Formats: sequence, structure tokens, C-alpha cells
Amino acid sequence: MREAIEAMKEAFRRLSAGGAVMPVRTHIAAESAPGDALFMPSYLPAEGKIGVKVVTVYPGNRALGLPVIQAIVAVLDAATGSPLAVMDGAMLTAIRTGAASGAATDLLARPDAATAAIFGSGPQARTQLEAVCAVRSIRRARVYDPDASRVAAFAREMAGRLGIVIQAAESPAQALEGADVVCTATTSQVPVFADSDIAPGTHLNAIGSYKPGVREIPGETVRRARVVVDHLPSALAEAGDLLIPLREGLFGQDHIHAELGQIVAGARTGRESPEQITLFKSVGVAVQDLAAAALALANAERLGLGARLSL
Repeated sequence: MREAIEAMKEAFRRLSAGGAVMPVRTHIAAESAPGDALFMPSYLPAEGKIGVKVVTVYPGNRALGLPVIQAIVAVLDAATGSPLAVMDGAMLTAIRTGAASGAATDLLARPDAATAAIFGSGPQARTQLEAVCAVRSIRRARVYDPDASRVAAFAREMAGRLGIVIQAAESPAQALEGADVVCTATTSQVPVFADSDIAPGTHLNAIGSYKPGVREIPGETVRRARVVVDHLPSALAEAGDLLIPLREGLFGQDHIHAELGQIVAGARTGRESPEQITLFKSVGVAVQDLAAAALALANAERLGLGARLSL
């Protein structure tokens, strides 16, 4: 995870500095069932690679015993256009999303952060906690999800993996008691906690919402926070956590302080005081997928993993 976090920092730095080509992704909403297909191309000249991810998000799949998020990633040689790799994108998505929050936590959370609150208990929630633990000395985490059986499984698995105390929270307010870092990784359409439960000094990573009309974070919390985004054009097109309070008049676009890549590069400041609330709003962008895929491909070649195919 630490390697992925550093790869995300560099990808965001390049994106903010103009060293990447990345259009805002294309959405297709399925008519047969509530779900979305997202098409995410990008080009990193420094890597010499072009990539595209096709990812589907079907919240109803959970009831069918299928993954909510499914994806494939293709990597091409930018010099020849030849395909270099095709890989499963579901785990890659979870890792790169967690790694982005890890990068944001490293740059924005208080150095003494020791307690985490996690909303959600799926694959994304797992990598969120793993990444936060990679950059801060987290000793305890509380997890909230309406499905108690999923929380119990999450707690058993992640406590064993990370060696920390993980407790099931009975309410959002209980999850937030004493939380220094908060991660929201849900499919909720509405805020998952009350603003009054967010204490000064908290850092939040909000990764679940990627549509203009959907949010996990109360507007008042966003107003109180120093807001950092993964990519400003994508955030202004898709981030309901920001767009809804913008439409409500709680703040203007200038309330968005910076892109994460600007903070990586030192062009903008991060946290300025122990009492400041910081919020990293991520909708997820294609350069993350390409950077993660390039890292996975390099490691696979080094370790002799994968299968070679003739096309």
C-alpha cells in the first residue's frame, strides 16, 4: 500500500502540473437495473503509457451475491499503440482509491492522529483503513454500516491484518467519537452522519459519491472544512458533496482550496492548525488507474507473474 500511496502522489502531482492528458470520464446509466458504466481514459507521457478503465457500479449486486464494483483496465504502449496488459480493475480500483486517501491523510491529517472512523464495510472501506494505517499510527477504528454482519466480518479481517482494535459502532455518532480521521466509502445518497458530530481537527476522506446529486458529507461540514479535491474539473462535474452545498449557497467555488497534486508539489498549503477540519473529496480519476496499473505491470514483470497472450 505504501508503494501505491507514493505512486498516487506522483500521479496527482503530474495531473495538477499539466503532465497528464485526462478528459472527464463518460457515464452511461443502464436502463435494465440501477447501475452505471464509467469509461476512463488517460495518458501519462512520463510513463509512456495510455490506459483506459471500464468500470461498472451496481449497488443492487450485493443482493445477488455479486460485486458492486467490477472493472477491467487496458494499458497501451504510447509509442506504438500496442496493448501491453489487460488486468482486473476491481481490486486495482480499491487499492488506488485507498492509496489516494492515504496520500491525502499523509498530507492533511494531524500528525498525532490515532483513531479512525470508517463508514461502509466493503472492499473500498478495507483499503481506506489500510491506507490510513500506512501513514498514521492508528491504534483504534470504529466501523459503521447498517448491515451488522458485514461489519463483524470487516472487524475480524482487518483487526487481524492490521493489528489494531476495531469496534462495530451502533450509530454514526458512536463511530465518530474521538475520531481523528474519517473515511466514507458508502453507496448512500444522503449524508451518513450529522455535522455536529465532527470535532475540530478532524480529517475526512470522502470517496463514495461520484454523481452531482449524491453526497455522503453534510453541507455544513464541507463549509467548515479546508477542501482539497483530486481534480478540480472532475469535482465540479461530479462531486455531489460539493455541488449540492454550492447550489444551496453555503459557499462559492473559491471555497475549494486546492487539488491534492498542488499540495504534493508544495504549490498550496495543507493543514494550517491542529483545530482545522480538512476534507479530501475524491471522485476518482483515470490517471490513478493508469499509475496503479503501470505499477502493477512493472511488479508483475519483475516477479514473473501474469500470462502472455497473442492477440
